[in-house]
Amino acid sequence: MASKHIYYRIDRRGFTIIECLLGLAISAMLLTAVAAAFNASVISYRENEDMFWTMNNARQALTRMTSQLRTGHVFDLSASANQCIFYAAPGDPGVLTTYEYRSAERKLYLIQNGTDYVLCDNVTDATFTKTLNDASDDYKSVLISLTVQSGTPQRHFQRTLAAAAVIRRNL
Repeated sequence: MASKHIYYRIDRRGFTIIECLLGLAISAMLLTAVAAAFNASVISYRENEDMFWTMNNARQALTRMTSQLRTGHVFDLSASANQCIFYAAPGDPGVLTTYEYRSAERKLYLIQNGTDYVLCDNVTDATFTKTLNDASDDYKSVLISLTVQSGTPQRHFQRTLAAAAVIRRNL
C-alpha cells in the first residue's frame, strides 16, 4: 500500500511578527520626521512673532518721536548723540521732553518733567543726528536711527530703522 500524504492548505490571512515590527518601525520614523517638522515650524513662528513685535515697537517709537520733534520749540544744543532734549511746543514751553538711549539697559526712554517712560525695549543702538539751521541757533531737522535686536543669543536678528523730522517753526 502506498503511503498517502495529506497536505493541508494553510490559509495565511494575517501578518507575521516580523511584518508588524517592520511596519511599526517605518511608522515611528515617519512620525519622528513629522514631529521634527512641526517643532521647526513652531520655533520659526515664535521667532517671527518676536521679530514682528520688536519691529512694531520700534516703529511706534519712531512715529511718536518724529511727530513730537516736528512741533518742538527750543532744543538743547549741548545734548549728546544718544539724546534729544527740547520743549514741546511754543504754546506749552513748560513741558521739557527728552529722548534718551541707555545702552546698559538696552532701552529708549521718553523723559517728561522728570518721569521716565520706556519707549522701546531691545535697542542696541540709537542716535539722534541733528542738523543746525543756518539762519538761527536751533535745529532744522533731526534724524533718528534705532537698531533693535530680537531672539536668542544663538539665533538673533538685528534691524536698523530710521526716520527724520523736520522742525516746524509755528511761532
